[in-house]
Order: sequence, then C-alpha cells, then structure tokens
Amino acid sequence: QEQFVESGGGLVQPGGSLRLSCAVSGSGFPLVAMGWYRQAPGKKRELVAGIASDGNPDYENQALGRFTISRDNAKNMVYLEMNNLKFEDTAVYYCNVFLPLTRFVPEGSWGQGTQVTVSS
Repeated sequence: QEQFVESGGGLVQPGGSLRLSCAVSGSGFPLVAMGWYRQAPGKKRELVAGIASDGNPDYENQALGRFTISRDNAKNMVYLEMNNLKFEDTAVYYCNVFLPLTRFVPEGSWGQGTQVTVSS
C-alpha cells in the first residue's frame, strides 16, 4: 500500500504562489493515478486535481487556470503548482490516489498533509 509524505506548504499573501510536493512510497506508483486533496477547517476533504499515470491532468473547478498538477514517475513524486492563491485556498493539502471514474475522496491511510495559509 502506498504511503504519502507531503511538503511545501506555508504562509503566502493573496495572489502568491506555492509548489507542493508529495513523495509516494510503493513500487506501483508509475501505474497509479494520483491526486491532490485539501481540507479546510470545518469542511470535508475535497479533490483539487488528479493526474493519470500517463501524466494527463484533471482539475476541479476551483483549480482550473490557477493550479498545475504534475508527476515524476522516476522519482515517485507528485507536485502541485499553485498560482494566484486566494483566501479560500487555505487548507491542509494531501496527496493520495485519484479515482477518476467516481472522483470520490479515497478511504484508507493518509499522510500528515501540508498546511497552506493564504493571508494578508
């Protein structure tokens, strides 16, 4: 089973940028669709973006035009480049497998996540 270690979060002003990274353990990584999720205080965890094993990206509306998901199969890494950040992007960000048919938030184990705070 894959394990996930997220990093790269921080405090940023509105309009700023951050690049999140996720290290994934497990030999099956190159064949697995991966996703970035987030959970804001008091809200359910939600999908932000997904990426197929071949690198084809898939974005939720809130990420379109501002976020870019990518992966490096040789390094077992997934990235999320976030630009033009807004207050409402404040959340803990997680990576996990991506379920493109249902777009459900997967069950099972999660990493510790990385905190993104957008504040002036």
